[in-house]
Amino acid sequence: MKIFAISDLHLSVNNPKPMDIFGPAWDDYVENVFADWKEKVSDEDVVLMAGDFSWAMKLEEAVEDFNLLKDLPGKKIIIRGNHDFWWSSISAVRKILPKNFFAIQNDAIKIENSIFCGTRGWILPDENFSVENKKIFDREVLRLEMTLKKAQSLRENNEKVYCMLHYPPMYYKKDSLFSQLLEKYNVSKVIYGHLHAKKNPELFYVKNGIEYFLTSCDLVKHKLVLIDEV
Repeated sequence: MKIFAISDLHLSVNNPKPMDIFGPAWDDYVENVFADWKEKVSDEDVVLMAGDFSWAMKLEEAVEDFNLLKDLPGKKIIIRGNHDFWWSSISAVRKILPKNFFAIQNDAIKIENSIFCGTRGWILPDENFSVENKKIFDREVLRLEMTLKKAQSLRENNEKVYCMLHYPPMYYKKDSLFSQLLEKYNVSKVIYGHLHAKKNPELFYVKNGIEYFLTSCDLVKHKLVLIDEV
């Protein structure tokens, strides 16, 4: 089983917002993602999508965006991003998901001998941190620990845990409450997105034994990133 990842697809079938308004890096990106996907992925593989899946504002508007991907091979696992306004209750989201789509929220799933978990995350505290931002950040720290605890409960033989966050878990590799939790629960690999149009981005690094992958669609040139083969 191969594990791939890509984030920030920003699909918009029913809420047209073409990404090419953000520059030529987005020209024909959906077609390019799909072509690469079909070339790399088999039905036995997993594709992780770390948020900002659709521009839809309502859940029913996101259905057609999911339908775009339903016939692509592999098992697709998603978390919520900051632009996924269509994401309502997790039970409602799961009801509209096509076959072989899985949504994670405060929980985790196990596929074969691999465990997948994740949460949205948030911007990290600084000297200008507002009261509202602190409230959201504190809540996301709790949610990260919830999903990591669930992942830990699924471990039977020290299986690898893959954790998705939409926001970067660290800035400039400086420790945060997010990174400390990831280390506490012995996560193997972390996949995140959110960042765009960054010059010379560091798409991969290792810190304290954990591998970190930045998989924003434009930064990885609209190609799926191979995270692992197990």
